[in-house]
This record gives sequence, structure tokens and C-alpha cells, in this order.
Amino acid sequence: MNDAEREGASPSAADPLAQLDASEQASLVARGELSAGELVEAACRRIERVDGLLGAVPIRLFDEAIELARSGESAPGPFAGVPFLMKDVGARQAGQPYYAANRALMEADHRAAADTPLGARFRRVGLVTVGKSSAPEFGLQSNTWPLVYGPTRNPWDPRRAAGGSSGGACAAVAAGLVPVAHASDGAGSIRIPAAWCGLVGLKPTRDRVVWRHAGKGRPDVEFVVARSLRDTAALLDALRADVRSARAGEFGAALERPVERLRIGVLTESPGEAAVDPDCRALVLEWADRASDAGHFVEAGGPASLCEYAERALHGAVLGPIEYRACLDELEERLGRAAGPGDVEPYLWELSQLAVGTSPAAAAAAMRWNEAWVARTLSFFEDCDVLLTPTVAEPAPLLEALDPERHDPLALLEKMVPHMAFTEPWNATGQPALTLPLGRTRAGLPIGLQLVGRRGAEARLIGLAAELLARSPEASRARPPIHA
Repeated sequence: MNDAEREGASPSAADPLAQLDASEQASLVARGELSAGELVEAACRRIERVDGLLGAVPIRLFDEAIELARSGESAPGPFAGVPFLMKDVGARQAGQPYYAANRALMEADHRAAADTPLGARFRRVGLVTVGKSSAPEFGLQSNTWPLVYGPTRNPWDPRRAAGGSSGGACAAVAAGLVPVAHASDGAGSIRIPAAWCGLVGLKPTRDRVVWRHAGKGRPDVEFVVARSLRDTAALLDALRADVRSARAGEFGAALERPVERLRIGVLTESPGEAAVDPDCRALVLEWADRASDAGHFVEAGGPASLCEYAERALHGAVLGPIEYRACLDELEERLGRAAGPGDVEPYLWELSQLAVGTSPAAAAAAMRWNEAWVARTLSFFEDCDVLLTPTVAEPAPLLEALDPERHDPLALLEKMVPHMAFTEPWNATGQPALTLPLGRTRAGLPIGLQLVGRRGAEARLIGLAAELLARSPEASRARPPIHA
């Protein structure tokens, strides 16, 4: 870090708003202590001052955000005036750039024609979009290093990866640029970067926030990343798609309600072939002991179906390239022409070509096997309320280990697959999974504890998370060296 960079991130330039979560920032506006315009302008200044160290916000929408906030035309929702980032993959808002970190879409200056349902809900709750966060091209990697934008750096150590695919969102929130940001998760893309950046990251039950997408390479689940559990709970209440059938304030209420005695499973061995870092394993065992001390019934073990990793990987080798091909189909639809190897990164092009020759019968057989695997996995939760695991098997690796220009696509994929070992199974089952920033490595890097619950049981996860955080309140207050 050079002298100019040190000055840009120095305490002398600090913005006290950077330390407040979204709930508190919204409260300042509601009490009349600050205007929405002041909140938004401060966030824009923080991004200008600090993001040069991170590379988290490549698309900036400052002028329109400030104009909207000053005009008082943002929605009078529970988060009125709170500055926010949209991820450059997934939900969209009308008129904004939507490049999916793809050079061809950026060169065409492709823009969203309309709000998606979640994009509209972000507006309705009062969030003001000040920019778009970086992501890997089409959200397909566990690290954020799109060739069109360059790498996103981890605010705890800029030599290290921020994770993906919601790496830009997580780096920005962890560094205090905005209090919450849009994120999405197809195999761990909320939880992996949240764990590596020291945030709260919830992957809700499938369809809780966004109805499941059918193909086109879009994310399976979308929500936000946050610094506080109360923001996570409040935004889940505000953004849920099934609001008509919901109990008002269900998730926020879970923060205060006593937690019933739970049956908790503990898994510290990777479902795949990845070695689990000793600090990551120790974190799970420490919090399993604390849960036991709190009166919960804790027992080692996880779903036996997770041991079917090799067979599941074979079926994934059939279905995975089909999803990559779907991203090309989406690109062609947006460009209005056929896409070639010059329109996408080598990673997407080469892996999408593996789908050529896959028969419909082979794809259908792989899907049937996966459906049976999901049923076997869910059966474990008939006798278990919550499963504790490491969020990722290792802390944030050095960026150079995931350099897309140094590693060929298959080698890069091989490096990234272990990152998803503890996260991807719950995308397949549709269960909620929550990572909490409850530990650090001996080198000071954040590591996450993952809580997995039954389908639809986010309130239980949030309640248990609140209980655990109360036993270590300093964990959620830690700030990285690069902070606004």
C-alpha cells in the first residue's frame, strides 16, 4: 500500500456513518437528524475515497442517486434513503447498466429495460442505488476477478481474494462503503465472500425472496449481504416474495424471542476432497461447545448423502456445462446476435463447450439422480434442526492463486470447487444457510460459521444466530484495515 493509499483509508478521513448499519442509518433519516441526500452523498464520497484500494464498485450511479435522494422521491419505506449497491448480476433496475461483468455487454452499454421484481422491491423499501458491485462474468466463479473490471481485493488483506460471486458487494459492505448490498447465491456466492470478508450472509430458502429462475444461467437465490444480523432479519421481512402469507415482522421478532432447545449436528470434514483448515475446524468445534453450554443437544455428524461426493460430481459434470451454455444463450438474447469466443472470457467459453453433445436423456438421468439425492439429504433434517459447518474449508486465499489470466479454465475450476464444498449442497436442497463472522485465523483473517436449517426455517436460524452473537458481541463489530 503506497502513501496515497494509506492516506485514502486513514482514520483522519473517516466517515462515522461508515460504522452504522442500515437500520441505524434509516433511523437517522426517520428522526430527521440527517436527510437522505446527506446519507447518499456521504456514501458516494466513501466509494470515491476508498474503492481504489478494493475494486468493488466499477459502475457508479452517483448523480442519479444524489438527485433522487435530494428530491425526496425515493420510496418512504423502512430503509428510506439508505445507500445501496446492486450486483452486476441478477436483479435489475430500469435504466441502469447491466453488463454481468461481460465485455460485449459493456461495449454495447446494455441497460435494463425494466425493474425485475426484486429490483422493484429494493426501490419500494427505500434503498437508493449508488452503484453496481463487481462480480465474476455471469456470476460463475467463487472469486471476483472479471477480466473486464479486474480483481476485487479483500479489505482485510488486499493481497487476498474477496470471494465470489458477490465479492464486490461483500468487500464494499465490509469496508463501510455502504451498509448493505444486493447479492446472489447459486453455489455459495453469498456465503463464501461473506465469510472471507467478515459479514453476515444469509442464503434464504429457495423462493423466499425470488421465485426460482428457470435456466438462462441466472442465480438460484438472491438477497443481500450485511454487517449486522438485525439488517439481515429486517430486510428478509421487507423483501420476501411470499409477504401475503407471512407473519409480519417474523424474522425481526426472532432476534428477541428465546430459542427453543435445538438438535444440532456438527460437520467439520469436507463433503468433497478439500482439506479443512485447522482454524476453520476449530471455529466450528468451539461454537458447538458453546451451543451445548447454552442447553442445545449437540452431536457430531451430517447427512450421509454428502459422502456421495464422487457420484454427485459425475452428474454435475453433465449438468454444469448446460448452465454455462445457458449463460451464452442469455448473452445472445441481450446482444441480439450469436456469441463467439471473443464475446466472453475463456473460462465461460471453454466450459460451455463441454455441453456440446450432451443428450437430453443424459441430462434427464442426471436430474433424476439429483432429485433422489436431495430427498436423501433432506431426510437427515427430520431428526436435526440445525447443522453447523465451516462456511468455507479455508480462509481467503491469495489472489494470485485464482488469477484467470495465469490459469487455464479447467485448472481454475479445479481450484474453486473446494470453496463450495460446504455451501453448494444447500443450493441443491433449497434450504436456508447463514454464515456468521464468529472467528479469525491466527493471522487475523475472518472465517465464517455456517448454520444450515430446514426449508422455511430462517426464523430459527436467525434466533440461534442472535444467541451465538450475544456470546461474542465483539465479533460483529470488528473492522478490516481498509475501512471508510
